[in-house]
Amino acid sequence: MAHRIICPAIARRILVSVRPENLTKCLAVSHRFPARLDLGQNYQYEKHYLHTTRWERQEAANLADEVEHEFQAETRMLLDIVARSLYSDREVFVRELISNASDAIEKARYLALQGAQLDCQENTMKIHITTDKYSKTFTIQDSGIGMTKEELMENLGTIARSGSKAFIKEVQSGGSADPQNIIGQFGVGFYSTFMVSDSVEVYTRSRKYGSKGYKWSSDGCGKYSVVECEGVEPGTKIVCHLKLDDREYADEQTIKNVIKKYSSFVGSPVEVNGEQVNNIQPLWLMEPKEVTAEQHDEFYRYVGGSYDKPRFTLHYRTDAPLSIRAVLYFPEGKPGLFDLNRDASTGVSLYCRRVLIMNKSENILPKWLRFVKGVVDSEDIPLNLSRELLQDSALIRRLRTVIQNRVIRFLLDKSRKEPESYAKFFTDYGIFIKEGIITAQEQVEKEEMAKLVHYESSKTKPGEFVSIPEYVNRMGPGQKEIYYLAAPSRELAESSPYFEAMKKRDVEVLFCFENYDEVVLMQLRQFADKNIVSVEKEMRQDKDSVDFDTGDSALRRSEANALMDWLKSVLTGKCWGVKATPRLESHPCAITVEEMGAARHFVRTQFQQINEDARYSLLQPQLEINPNHPIMVKLNTLRESNPRLGELVAKQLFSNAMVSAGLVEDPRTVLTSMNELLQLALEKH
Repeated sequence: MAHRIICPAIARRILVSVRPENLTKCLAVSHRFPARLDLGQNYQYEKHYLHTTRWERQEAANLADEVEHEFQAETRMLLDIVARSLYSDREVFVRELISNASDAIEKARYLALQGAQLDCQENTMKIHITTDKYSKTFTIQDSGIGMTKEELMENLGTIARSGSKAFIKEVQSGGSADPQNIIGQFGVGFYSTFMVSDSVEVYTRSRKYGSKGYKWSSDGCGKYSVVECEGVEPGTKIVCHLKLDDREYADEQTIKNVIKKYSSFVGSPVEVNGEQVNNIQPLWLMEPKEVTAEQHDEFYRYVGGSYDKPRFTLHYRTDAPLSIRAVLYFPEGKPGLFDLNRDASTGVSLYCRRVLIMNKSENILPKWLRFVKGVVDSEDIPLNLSRELLQDSALIRRLRTVIQNRVIRFLLDKSRKEPESYAKFFTDYGIFIKEGIITAQEQVEKEEMAKLVHYESSKTKPGEFVSIPEYVNRMGPGQKEIYYLAAPSRELAESSPYFEAMKKRDVEVLFCFENYDEVVLMQLRQFADKNIVSVEKEMRQDKDSVDFDTGDSALRRSEANALMDWLKSVLTGKCWGVKATPRLESHPCAITVEEMGAARHFVRTQFQQINEDARYSLLQPQLEINPNHPIMVKLNTLRESNPRLGELVAKQLFSNAMVSAGLVEDPRTVLTSMNELLQLALEKH
């Protein structure tokens, strides 16, 4: 115990002013005084007691009653870890103290409603914070339930014991419903004060009638003292004597900013130097029908830090399978470049019983929903001791899945009831949904998100869209696959050689105009047990035989075979095969590769690092020709009558087909022999 220095004169006056029954205790603590005291001197209690000051009498009682205690079940090292290393931001001590004060008030309210006899008035239930820059103190006082001496030693003498948690268990054991606004789950929040304080004093008196006041004090070094104290109001007051480096927390505006960040929505009024600072309503705890659009607009600007309005608002609450209260906003404005960055943080804040746990939670919503802003409050979330980091548990993953599925259902409902509004939303934010399909691990999850995606198709007018479920619902009899075609524009898609056969068979084809659309459908793979296939791959896998015309303007089978053999030799090193296809009608030829979408992605991302010969070796393109096309008929003649011109035409046809397939990084490479081709073609004119 610390050695207390008191001058002999005062010490002698203190001893004579102590009541006789406490003299034995005084003897036990007499070693605190620097001089030996002669208790045999003629000082009578009756003579001198009335002449001692109230402070001296209180000090005497304190010295007689004050006993130091070790923190139970913990060591000084553990206290040091809890107080100095557990939290990442020192400012959270304000949040923890406010949460504890709010709990104390809610306990008093609850017990009063249950009929307990308490010294309690509803109009006094507030949290008062006082800052003093000159004395470097931060003081928080609540008018809550307070503590008896036993509760004080039990709650503040054992690290990681939660009085709030014990209170809830006691209520439950009695068969009553849980108090709805109790926040605390772990008992280490109070000890965060030692991050910023040299010493902490706690003054408390229980609201139970006849309770005495007590003072708890410690410097956080493994010991604490408890002493009876007069003049303590019901409730609890905590005085933090701040360290020099943390004197900023004695500044009024600093504390207001911290409260606005963490504790704007606690159930009790919070005053800082007499001014209430938590005036914003927690909309997510209100009934959705009771909240106006204007309230949502204001709250959206508060939680999202935005100046626009929400495009859509999802306000819902559920108790199964998890307890969730949420308000989620879908921004009206278009996403910025930073929003598109996958490293950007999510815009949803995580609360637990009105207290901010994490400002931008990474685990509650998947990355593809990072554009959504709002609040999620769940009582079922398992937190670590500091309330700051979520445990990577199955429950957290379940919570994320529940919220994601609810968002998908909400957007799907919007697409049906407000198609025009949803179409505008998808134009702005569809890229995030497609990212979700690509990054999702489970096929069921991919298909749920795929319900929100829409494309133009061969059966819609330009600018009109069809969803994948709509496509499936109107598939023709016998059609077993979903077909898509990647092209830079609708005009090129409709004039593509790969689309010809589908158009002739009256099969609907989804048009993908963005480069990443093809990757999305490749990752999706199937929907409703229907494989998703590019029309190019379907063409390559086609094994139907070709019907050769018998007229003079068409090639016979033998001529076609000879032409294909000749093309293989001319295109050696570039073409890995030549075959006749029945799928072409107005086009002379087309290129197919095994996985066209993957090949195009490879061309866009990797071609610059690979030489030309290696490119063709990797792609292994196959030339599919229409033996009935006039160009092929003429080419068959040129290979004998004008071999050089025929060779140039064959190479140009191959290059054109590669460009049409999207497998050429730089189209200028196909022009190398164009001038010679034109010169030979025009010699007879």
